[in-house]
Amino acid sequence: MRKTLTSCRKEKIEVVLSEEQIRRRVAELGRQITRDYRGRDLVVVCVLKGSFVFTADLIRHIDLPLTVDFLRTSSYGDNTDTCGSVRVEFDVTQSLKGKDVILVEDIIDTGHTVHAVMDGLAAKKPASLAICALLHKPEREKVRVPIDYLGFTIPNKFVVGYGLDHASRYRNLRYVGAVEA
Repeated sequence: MRKTLTSCRKEKIEVVLSEEQIRRRVAELGRQITRDYRGRDLVVVCVLKGSFVFTADLIRHIDLPLTVDFLRTSSYGDNTDTCGSVRVEFDVTQSLKGKDVILVEDIIDTGHTVHAVMDGLAAKKPASLAICALLHKPEREKVRVPIDYLGFTIPNKFVVGYGLDHASRYRNLRYVGAVEA
């Protein structure tokens, strides 16, 4: 389903992943995580702000007792390209020592952000550490990171919607779309 939507927004948005495609894949990921982590002490760590919609939907499909924590990083600002510098602006508030941790990320493109976050989480001595990413752009990869649970591989386009933003806008779109210049 590829169509261009126009509205009162400045940019045109091309649908890359429909609401239904996302809904189905998130349910599948939740079932897979449920199978893999049954009987374990699971902590889901959401990377704010872009992953909050994905995380909220995902945890409702994980049929296990779990806790959720949050961290916030900054690497883009108002740009469409990462600057390569990653700051953790808000860190998890619970101990991760000895727990199984899944980091939930909206998108992995260069790999710089998730690599820096994973190093920080590993220093907290979890029993295990995995990555669940909604989107991956392999064409932009500069740092290889293992993605344990992946929603979709997408082309090298700047995308918004389903929590992802451009200058803090478009997070509320129910689909993932590419911003057309």
